[in-house]
Amino acid sequence: MVITLLSSIGFGVVELGHKAVWQCVTQGCEKSIYDTILWEIRFPRVLLGFIAGFGLALAGALMQNVTRNPLADPYLFGIVSGAGLGATLTQFLPVSMQLVSLPLASFLGSLLAVGLILIVLYQNNWRRIEHLLLAGVAVSFLLSSLTTFILYSGDAFSSNRVIFWLMGSLARADTNALLLISPVIIIATLIALLLGRQLDALLLSDDSARTLGVKVERLRVITLILCAAITAVIVSYCGGISFIGLMIPHIVRPFVGITSAKLFIAVGLVGGCFLVWVDVIARTALGGQEIPIGVITSAMGSLFFLALLRKM
Repeated sequence: MVITLLSSIGFGVVELGHKAVWQCVTQGCEKSIYDTILWEIRFPRVLLGFIAGFGLALAGALMQNVTRNPLADPYLFGIVSGAGLGATLTQFLPVSMQLVSLPLASFLGSLLAVGLILIVLYQNNWRRIEHLLLAGVAVSFLLSSLTTFILYSGDAFSSNRVIFWLMGSLARADTNALLLISPVIIIATLIALLLGRQLDALLLSDDSARTLGVKVERLRVITLILCAAITAVIVSYCGGISFIGLMIPHIVRPFVGITSAKLFIAVGLVGGCFLVWVDVIARTALGGQEIPIGVITSAMGSLFFLALLRKM
């Protein structure tokens, strides 16, 4: 993690080199422009990328454990689409209100997605938990279509800005984003660790968990709302970054096992480092032009998804 954070800030349109970065960290930058580039532009972006990757990977691990479905992911469950719909609606508000309204609207959109999925499962009395993924995919398409319609009907300039944002980017990284996202991810991680033993019991089966005193339905609802909060606050500033929650838990499990406490910390650290390096690729691959992060993670995640299906 430390190597990732220190190494990645040296990459960008202006190539500083590792010696210049190390000098800035240990002794101070020899040029004031280096100080501005490293600490005011790149470091907040790298830190936001790490925190966002940590949160998305944690949400994926939570969803896979609570549903016992290896294909579970906030993107496939419609939570990202719901957050994107809420964030898209804020384009009609004044800019001065968007600092507060954007994360709030994203969270409400995520709760809408979770609510629609829970309604489907409640009607089925939670008998077929595998229907959770199917319901999530359906809700994802529904909310994505509403988002597309709003963008089609809206102002061309605003729509283009929102479309680029929905594809995922860390370009909006600043102190406000870090101050809003960091507490949510820290609190969510602590809650996930506190629920770890109950989630471990749920890995056996619903009946086994109930015999151990776990309130299964309540645990699932709490976990899904927790995932919605994590995803919403990340989407509100970083856009739709997909498949990290699917890939990272599968990569990490062979090394740390399935026990929740170890798994959650490990997937968070690996997911954070992964997204930081994806962002490095996004802002250096085409020279002065930035590739949306969601484009890269979607391409990687789709191939990973197909390989996972073939293995299963």
